[in-house]
Amino acid sequence: MGVAEVAEGVGGHGVVATLRRGESNRSVGLRGDMDALPIEEQNGDLPWRSTVPGVMHACGHDGHTAALLGAARLLLDDPGWSGTVHLVFQPAEEGGGGAKRMIAEGLFSRFPMERIFGWHNWPGLPAGTIAVHDGPVMAAGCRFEIAFDGHASHAALPQLSRDPMVAAGHCIVALQSVVARNLDPLAGGVVSVTVVEGGEAQNQIPSRVTLKGTARWLDAAAGTAIRDGVHRIAQGIGATFGVEAAVTWRPGVDVTANHPAERDLAAAAAAAVAPLRRDVAPAMTGEDFCWFLQQVPGAFVWIGNGPAENGRELHNPRYDFNDAILPVASGFLAEAAKRALAAG
Repeated sequence: MGVAEVAEGVGGHGVVATLRRGESNRSVGLRGDMDALPIEEQNGDLPWRSTVPGVMHACGHDGHTAALLGAARLLLDDPGWSGTVHLVFQPAEEGGGGAKRMIAEGLFSRFPMERIFGWHNWPGLPAGTIAVHDGPVMAAGCRFEIAFDGHASHAALPQLSRDPMVAAGHCIVALQSVVARNLDPLAGGVVSVTVVEGGEAQNQIPSRVTLKGTARWLDAAAGTAIRDGVHRIAQGIGATFGVEAAVTWRPGVDVTANHPAERDLAAAAAAAVAPLRRDVAPAMTGEDFCWFLQQVPGAFVWIGNGPAENGRELHNPRYDFNDAILPVASGFLAEAAKRALAAG
């Protein structure tokens, strides 16, 4: 597109392109994430399916990248703005710490911006509709691992074992009580066990079984209750079945919540280009755009991807980004940037 200012390798594979026009010293950032997921795509009938085994764009970040490129084109062709626009192409949003690494490598010192805006496609929301949240947009969360260490034995001689498999099974069920019985019913929270690792032979009780999963919450008190509950249940079940239990946590993301002024600016920009919704509930999914919002004011919106049917929801092997929403997404980003630069 002829943009001269392009910095590569920001936060790993990150790219920041800068557009400048006029005499204004105002500045704004627009973010598009661009990583894929370790999922085997099942859209074998689509000509644009992944060509890399075990990897697919199951969250639509390729569409987010395309939309940011579209916003660049719209801004380059529009003489009606003045100031600086930084286009932030962010890697490693899917649990890889991309936002934090970009910040650590000087994103906001090297590319000063007064505000930043981002978006995510949202299956189940009508295609092209933009949702702007008044409160939280997405949840805080982190990943956990629970290792049960016992004593292996022949499967036909279970009395000689201290069986971590039985302990792990009870733990999976008991963890569902954390949200149901330890959180205020009006508070949001999720505890999901998603990986079970253990065992090598069908006629052996193993010595170790590991559970892995994710926990999510919308306020700090719920997060504390969830973490305390997971520890208490794991240790209690370990003691009950005579095995050692160890819980480790991998830091995740904080709550993604819009700043009020930027939220209202985003809503006005959205209404200028597409149908606007202000009544959509937050999701328990996480988003590392939260770290950007802790550095500078900004807002994060959802843009409808259309029906989430036939498994075409986020992180599903049959997910498919709806290309028809690209004009809305690019238009929103460009409009938000222009309004931010013109704001008092």
